[in-house]
Amino acid sequence: MKINIKKELICHIFLIAAVIISLWPVVFMLSASFKELNQIFQSALNPLPSSPTLENYMIVLGRFPIFDFIWNTFFIAFFVTFFKLTTSLLAGFAFVYYRFKGKELLFNSMLMTFFIPVTVLIMPNYLLISHVGLLNTPYGVMLTELADGMGIFLMRQAMRSIPKALLESAVLEGAGPIYLLRSVVFPLVRPSVIAIGIMFFINSWNEYFWPLLILKDKSQYTLSLALQMFISAEGGSEWGIAMAVAVLTSLPPLILYLFFQKFILNTFMQAGVKG
Repeated sequence: MKINIKKELICHIFLIAAVIISLWPVVFMLSASFKELNQIFQSALNPLPSSPTLENYMIVLGRFPIFDFIWNTFFIAFFVTFFKLTTSLLAGFAFVYYRFKGKELLFNSMLMTFFIPVTVLIMPNYLLISHVGLLNTPYGVMLTELADGMGIFLMRQAMRSIPKALLESAVLEGAGPIYLLRSVVFPLVRPSVIAIGIMFFINSWNEYFWPLLILKDKSQYTLSLALQMFISAEGGSEWGIAMAVAVLTSLPPLILYLFFQKFILNTFMQAGVKG
């Protein structure tokens, strides 16, 4: 009994240490955004600023067109999320409820894309965007993000949990594929759709490298690019202001996750159970 208590205590200590290590960069970012420059590294281990100030945020809002960058980021993230959800929903429905030649081969081929490094796809995607004349436009950023293999897989797993008897009864009553998807399947997988959509939105919101290659005009920049541009322009010395920008950049996806984390966790649990 004592041995088990000791093991549990050690596990809890490691878990607490892991949580502290994971959260410390966020705590430092938030704390530094309310500190003056001379306090940031003098009291780096102190998460509470001795004299909190909103000066960094006032400078950002006054000098930095933050709302333009927020709009650019939201525009791209919203449409990427919409198209990925649409293709994931339709493809997941087809993989579960349609029988066609080569279905398993097609599905397994899609799963294999999980193992292809993103860096391998950058050059052909860039050449494609350049060929169609969409460089330096948000549409060039979105074009290669219209479908997602993980989203299709998760949507398929969610749909597989729907009792087939329910669908068969709807078909017997004359329900067509569109009605079946819209009025029967979609309401039952709505939590999974919300969770997958939130993940798509957060991933697109935080995207840095691909927009960096496509967007050259600063007026088209997303928040991630704008943050790097601001740090470079300030010579990397205005850390309080940079942390204020980072906080504003992190708030929307963090709020979304806090509100919908239950759906996200349930979606991954369903995917694991229905494997």
